[in-house]
Amino acid sequence: MVLACQNVSKSFGTEEILKQVSFHIEDREKAAIVGINGAGKSTLLKIIMGEMSADDGQVTFAKNRTVGYLSQQPERSSKNTIFDEMLEVKKDIIETDKKIRQLEQDMKHTSSEEELNAMLETYTRLTHEFEQANGYAYKSEITGVLKGLGFSEDDFFKPIESLSGGQKTRVALGRLLLSKPDIILLDEPTNHLDMDSIAWLETFLMNYPGAVLIVSHDRYFLDKVVTKVIELYGGRSQMYLGNYSKFAKKRTAIRESQLKHYLNQQKEIKHQEEVIAKLRSFNREKSIKRAESREKLLNKMEVLERPEEINADMRIQLEPSVISGNDVLTVTGLAKSFGDHNLFSDLNFSVFRGEKVALLGNNGTGKTTILKILNKLVRQDAGKIVLGAKVQIGYYDQEHQVLNTSKTIFDEISDTYPNLTQTRIRNVLAAFLFTGDDVFKRIGDLSGGERGRVSLAKLMLSSANFLILDEPTNHLDINSKEILESALNDYTGTVLYVSHDRYFVNKTATRVIELENKEIINYAGNYDYYLNERAKRMARLTTLSEENNQDASSSSNSSSKQDWKKNKEEQAKARKQANALKKCEENIHITEERIQELEEEMAKPEVATDIEKLLELNKEKETLDGKLEALYEEWETLAETIL
Repeated sequence: MVLACQNVSKSFGTEEILKQVSFHIEDREKAAIVGINGAGKSTLLKIIMGEMSADDGQVTFAKNRTVGYLSQQPERSSKNTIFDEMLEVKKDIIETDKKIRQLEQDMKHTSSEEELNAMLETYTRLTHEFEQANGYAYKSEITGVLKGLGFSEDDFFKPIESLSGGQKTRVALGRLLLSKPDIILLDEPTNHLDMDSIAWLETFLMNYPGAVLIVSHDRYFLDKVVTKVIELYGGRSQMYLGNYSKFAKKRTAIRESQLKHYLNQQKEIKHQEEVIAKLRSFNREKSIKRAESREKLLNKMEVLERPEEINADMRIQLEPSVISGNDVLTVTGLAKSFGDHNLFSDLNFSVFRGEKVALLGNNGTGKTTILKILNKLVRQDAGKIVLGAKVQIGYYDQEHQVLNTSKTIFDEISDTYPNLTQTRIRNVLAAFLFTGDDVFKRIGDLSGGERGRVSLAKLMLSSANFLILDEPTNHLDINSKEILESALNDYTGTVLYVSHDRYFVNKTATRVIELENKEIINYAGNYDYYLNERAKRMARLTTLSEENNQDASSSSNSSSKQDWKKNKEEQAKARKQANALKKCEENIHITEERIQELEEEMAKPEVATDIEKLLELNKEKETLDGKLEALYEEWETLAETIL
C-alpha cells in the first residue's frame, strides 16, 4: 500500500463536503476519483497533499515514498526556457555526469596507484548510478515527454513566462512525469491537451511503474488508464474495481438494486400494516393474536433507508415535431479561408435521417467554422449547402453566441418561445436546475456551465429534427454528460456535432467524419470503430504510392452513401433486437405482477380456507412461474447479443 485515507471528513460552514471518506491505493495501481461537480474531488486531493487540513480522519503515505501533484492551476513562473525547466528535474543526473567527466580527467593525471584505485572505485559507482537513472538517454526522454504533450522542437526554447496558462500547465505536467515519483496525483490532467497528447498520456500512465490517482471528467481517458474507481457521492466514498465503464454499470446496478429493495420493503411494510389492520377489524381472539404476531415481526424488521439520490440531475427530452426527408444535408465544394490562411476547399459530405454524425479533426482544421457556415453565422467562400425536405435545425454553440447576454434566463426563453406559459417556462428551467429567483439571473452573469444548460433548454424546446452541436459536453459534469448521451441516443431525429469528448462520441456516434488534410474521411461507426479503421487506413497509406494515396482519398469521399446504407442495416438489426428485448422485459414485468397478485390473493384468509379456489390459483401460479423462467432465459440470450 502506498496511500491510505481513513475516515477523512471536511466541512465548509454548515455544508459537509466529505463524510468519513476511506480508501487505499496499492503500489503501481491506477485509480480515479469521480463525482458530480462540488462533490469534493479537488478538496480531497488538497487534503491528501497537505494543502488543506481535514476536520477529522487521517492520510497516510508509505514510508520513503515520493509524491507528485498536478493541480488544475499550477502556479509556476520562471525565466527558464521549456527545455531548461525540464533539465532542472534531471539536475542530479547532470551533476553525476559532470563528476564522471571530471574523474576521467583526474585519472589521466594522477601518479599515485592508491589514488587511482580510489578514483576507479568512485568512477564505477557513479557510472552504475548514472546508468540506473537512464542517464545516457535523459535528453531523449525530455524530448519524448515534451513532444508527447504537444510541444514542437521550436517551442523548446520559449521562456516559461511567455506561455499561456494552458501551456504552463503542460510544462508542469511534463516536470512531474519526468520526476517519476512513487505516486502521482493528477487533477484534470487532460484539460489543456489535444487528442493526440491525451492518447500519449494514456500510454505513459498505463506503463508508469508507480501509482497514479486521477481526478478527471474524461471518461474515455479513465477507461484506458484506471483499474479502480473511488466515487464521492453524497459526501461519502465507495470503491469499485475496474475501469470507468465497469464502474458505471456496477454503480447503476447497485443503486437500482438498493432502490428496488427499499421500495419492495416499503410495499411489504404497507401490506403487513393493511393485513394487521384487517385482522384487528375482525375483532376475534384468533385474528387479534395473528395481528399481534405480525406486528411483532414487523417491529423487528430492520427498515432500510431510502437510497440517497443525486438531486442535481438535468432532465432532457429531445423529440422532433416533424419527420424530415431521408437526405437531411448535402454539402458540395465547400471552401473557406481567413485572409491567406486556407482552412479547407472542395469539401463534400452528406448526412442522412436518423444518423448521429461526429465531425472530428485536429484543433484549427475548421470544424467549428463548418458548423457556423451551416447555421449561416459565417459565409462560405465557395460551395453549396442543401437541406432536405422539412429539415428544421436546432443549434448548440459552444461559445453561446445564440444567447443574448443582456437578457435574463426567463426572458431568453420566453422571447424565443412567446407561446409558452410562465408555468411551462419555469418547469423547463427547473429541469435544467434553474429554480426560484435563479430564472431572473442575467445571461451575462452566468458561468460557462450555466450558459450551456440554458442553451440545452432552448434546444429541447425547439423540437428540431436536425441538431447541430458544437462541443455540447463542455462544462458538464460526468452525470450531466450521461444524461445528455441518453437523450441523444433516444432522439429520433438527426445529429451532426463536434466534440473532443471521446467517450461521448463513442456512446452516441453512428458515423464519424474526420477533417484531415483539408479532406473529409468517412468511418461508418463510433469512436472505437474510427480508431481501429483509421489505424488500418494509415497502415495502408504507408505502403501505397502517392497516386494510390490520392485514389484512396478520393474513393473514401465518394463512399458516404454506401457507408450510410451499411450503417442503416446495422442500425435496423440493432433496433429489432432492442425491440425484442424491450418486449421481453414488458412480458417479464406483466408476469411478475400477476404472480404477485396471485400470491396476495392466496394469502387472504377467505381464500386460504377455500381449498378449491386455492388449488385453482396455485395452478395458475405454477404455469406463470414456468413462463417467467422461460422469459428470463430469453432475456439473457437477447441481452448477451445487445448489452
